[in-house]
Amino acid sequence: MDFQRLILVAALSFTLLIMWQAWQEDYGQPQTENQAAATVDGTSAESAVRKDMPSAPLSSDGSTPADAPPVAQAKRAERIHVTTDLYDIELDTTGGDLRRVDLLEYPVSVDQPDKPFRLMDDESEFHIAQAALLAAGDSPAPNHHQLFNAEKSEYRMAEGAESLEVRLSWSDESGVRVDKIYTFHRGSYTIDVDFEVYNQSGQQWNGHLYRQLQRGEPADSGSMFIYTYTGGVIYSEEEKYEKIAFDDMRKETLSRNIEGGWAAMIEHYFLSAWVPKPEEAANYYSKAPGGNRYILGMVSPAMSVAPGESQSISSRLYVGPKLQDQLEEVAKGLELTVDYGFLTVIAKPLFWMLELIHSFVGNWGWSIILITIMIKAAFYKLSETSYKSMAQMRKLQPRLKQLKERFGDDKQKLNEAMMKMYREEKINPLGGCLPILVQIPVFIALYWMLLESVEMRQAPFMFWIQDLSIKDPYFVLPVLMGITMFIQHRLNPTPLDPIQARVMMILPIAFTFFFMFFPAGLVLYWVVNNTLSIAQQYYITRVVIGDK
Repeated sequence: MDFQRLILVAALSFTLLIMWQAWQEDYGQPQTENQAAATVDGTSAESAVRKDMPSAPLSSDGSTPADAPPVAQAKRAERIHVTTDLYDIELDTTGGDLRRVDLLEYPVSVDQPDKPFRLMDDESEFHIAQAALLAAGDSPAPNHHQLFNAEKSEYRMAEGAESLEVRLSWSDESGVRVDKIYTFHRGSYTIDVDFEVYNQSGQQWNGHLYRQLQRGEPADSGSMFIYTYTGGVIYSEEEKYEKIAFDDMRKETLSRNIEGGWAAMIEHYFLSAWVPKPEEAANYYSKAPGGNRYILGMVSPAMSVAPGESQSISSRLYVGPKLQDQLEEVAKGLELTVDYGFLTVIAKPLFWMLELIHSFVGNWGWSIILITIMIKAAFYKLSETSYKSMAQMRKLQPRLKQLKERFGDDKQKLNEAMMKMYREEKINPLGGCLPILVQIPVFIALYWMLLESVEMRQAPFMFWIQDLSIKDPYFVLPVLMGITMFIQHRLNPTPLDPIQARVMMILPIAFTFFFMFFPAGLVLYWVVNNTLSIAQQYYITRVVIGDK
């Protein structure tokens, strides 16, 4: 029985350990390295203009085109305000960058329902999306430092319209014109970004399209109790889902040819991602130009436009919440940004089931309760086996105490006598462990599923719980969780080892403290799970087995 309780404790502790190790891996490095790297050569973020430019892939003759330098602009850059059903956006005419994104359907908090969450910004926590052209040879091309023109300074999606187009234009005195077109779609967080190159010069035009995300490392790196990854991610058919952390970008520059992939900057609940066409091969790169700036992007192969002709190239940019149904439609593997870790194969079906339940009950809190009940019901027979084994061990407890008193500190003779007793009584002391071990991956997967799902964000339950994604403001659920753990402890006999007995007594208090910082939805799951376990144990041991 002590083995069983130790395994249960190990399951909780293992979950905490995973979060702690992940937090240390991505956030445990001191930030002084990055700051030193930004100033060691005396270069500031403002003066290191070329550092945020990608290098073009090799051309057909094996030469590398020079990066197009920024040019002085006669006109001042302006901001273009775009409003759709989902977005409040600012574009900058310098490069046509996406500089600010407010998500209208996702308020900052329950207490500020009219203030939308800002996913992208070029002021506080730097996070922008850029797409531009890289010149090859002598061909002129607008990189993200050059100025575009727009017909209007404000665009608004019309009532009943299914899309909104924002067209920006750049031209060169040689006769080359480039249009950059953003197309926003109603009800979608996927933005089409197209480039149209019109060559009215007398020479062939050559260039590369590059797309990149620039982001600063957040000052608040998260809690040691609740870890979620913030940083870069790329996807390829060979490596699948691969994190490119800020620390990785500082240490080593990424350069890899990928076909049919994507690149993203992700955070808890939200992401931005550049998605080229599935058949497009591109060189994926990362940079750390300094000044707390990190770049993850891709450069496409060279495109050529003959004199008098035009050519277009398309991309998609996803900027929004981690909604799995939309992410699956945008690109293969993009739904993996909802990071369930190594238990994704279990967590995804659990989320599907949770969504199905929610479609009937309409409340995520009750959906958590119902899916916990269903999981406990599915594992009822395994729990019955476990509790039967525990009841058999309980009956032997007085005799085990006698053996403890007889042999004292002679561990070897005590263990031999205990094993002899188990054989005579035909009891397997580990008989209840396997059922528990089978359930542990499911419970941990459910934990990660509740932690990662944006649907839990600002989802109300009832009474004082109006946001399942943040901690219980009055700590009622953590206290209830501690009480249920204490009751489970009292249902089991005191361990023979006095040190283990003290540890078991302290654990409910320790975990109550830990769970005070957990999102209310996760604590609700543990409270319901513990309550059902108590009820199951009582029913099986007292009714099914008849152990009084």
